[in-house]
Amino acid sequence: MEKNVSKARFIVPSVIGIFLFMIPIKVDGSWTIAVKIIADWISAIAESILPGLCLFILTVSAVLCLMAFAKPKFIMENTLLKEAFCCTPFWAATRVLGCIFCWLAYFNLGNEQGRGFSKFIGAITGPDQGGMALGLIVGLVIIFLIASFLLPLLLDFGLLEFVGALLTKFMRPLFQVPGRAAVDCITSWIGDGTLGVMLTCNQYEGGYYSTKEASIISTCFSAVSITFSMVVLAQVDLTQYFGIYYLIICLIGIVCAVICPRIYPLRKKPNDYLIPGKAMPETLPEGFTSSKEYGLHLAMKRAAAHKGVGEFFRNGAKNCLNMWFGVLPTVMCIGTAALVVANYTPVFDWLGMPFRPLLSALQVPDVAAAASTMVVGFTDMFTPSVIIAGTNAVPMTRFIVAVVSVTQVLFLDEVGGLILSSKLPINLFELFLIFLERTIISLAIVCPIAHLLF
Repeated sequence: MEKNVSKARFIVPSVIGIFLFMIPIKVDGSWTIAVKIIADWISAIAESILPGLCLFILTVSAVLCLMAFAKPKFIMENTLLKEAFCCTPFWAATRVLGCIFCWLAYFNLGNEQGRGFSKFIGAITGPDQGGMALGLIVGLVIIFLIASFLLPLLLDFGLLEFVGALLTKFMRPLFQVPGRAAVDCITSWIGDGTLGVMLTCNQYEGGYYSTKEASIISTCFSAVSITFSMVVLAQVDLTQYFGIYYLIICLIGIVCAVICPRIYPLRKKPNDYLIPGKAMPETLPEGFTSSKEYGLHLAMKRAAAHKGVGEFFRNGAKNCLNMWFGVLPTVMCIGTAALVVANYTPVFDWLGMPFRPLLSALQVPDVAAAASTMVVGFTDMFTPSVIIAGTNAVPMTRFIVAVVSVTQVLFLDEVGGLILSSKLPINLFELFLIFLERTIISLAIVCPIAHLLF
């Protein structure tokens, strides 16, 4: 009887979690997942108040993280508040700047066409800078809320243990990560890259992933959703190629996940854990005849250890506080700053120049136009397709840029910002280096295929 109860505690929440996060659903002609549908539905109802909610969240984050330096009792004696608001001076400054940018963008202060200080403020608040960053966090705030309280269905009832036991023999030699990382991968590819990073952060902080494994999973298994990939292709007016387009994206994603862990900087990451002793063994212990039997044993053991509804909501609240008060300000700050640099300086054009010889060697038409989009994708995933669509580039070049902008994936105004603001051990330089590696690998694969297509 007890065994059946443990099995039910594993199966029921896990099946619900799989349905919510991993089963593709077609809505209005586009594929998505149930969590995204719920988040979009709530966002549509609360659309008018979401910008104000984001302003409130970023303001609270900035004020309380500054107060935390004085170590007040109400923060230091509350585990959730302490974890959400105690941070280093650098991240405190990031939160404060994110708050300032949010206030400026919310009230649309300044004038991009004006002079002096007004023009400077307008450059921050413009629709392609602070306005775009504010729009992004407005889109993320409900996703973070819903996902935070529903992710425990995937994490806390044994699904990862079961999948890990089944897939370790496949995932470890190919990608140098445990089998449980397959759940992160599927969640990212079908749903949203931010959900995959959230899941990875949670597992790393719980001691289930090592420093190296978490770094690999967050940078190589995060992906742009199927729906947004279609939006990018539509932007360059090539939707008729979506089938081969997404197959190429999947191929590049797999190749990047095989190569990047084997080169610097991911290769040099240590295999230590934040909490030692939590990682699942990857060899079949005595007494078990199959990986399935062992995985089911681990899953039921994990499910039986769960402490019920209270723990479920505590974990959800912890996830939500970290996402709202830690990640949203970072996305606002880094996203706005990066977009200002991209739109008002030639920095990314200069950084794109080294790609011109490579693009020429790969016989890509419109080399100058394509090169200018290669590095700007580090700020925002959609910007490269907008830039190339505004030129007279031939369809082949537009197709290549559309593929690369999606497979680069580590853009600062969302996935990259989320990684940098988390406890994942990846700094800005390492993130940029992995971004460049993914870009080069993407070009090496897509350009020969594009020559066959066009």
